[in-house]
Amino acid sequence: MSEETFQNRIKELRESTGLNRKEFCEKFDIPYRTVTEWELGHRNAPSYVLRFLEYYIRMQKLIKEKEDNEELQGDK
Repeated sequence: MSEETFQNRIKELRESTGLNRKEFCEKFDIPYRTVTEWELGHRNAPSYVLRFLEYYIRMQKLIKEKEDNEELQGDK
């Protein structure tokens, strides 16, 4: 993955969570400076880190959607 692609993808991924950089770092226990360096394109993480974050965030969204749907169905 190119540096620019990684840089854009990590920022998009963080923004998709609705978390600011500090909150994102705290949630995933990643040093603030590390994420900042990734987003600025000064460093790249191994590709498996990005894949893990994408997977985890996607699964959390699916779980939340399922819980929301179950709540709605329970209200009927």
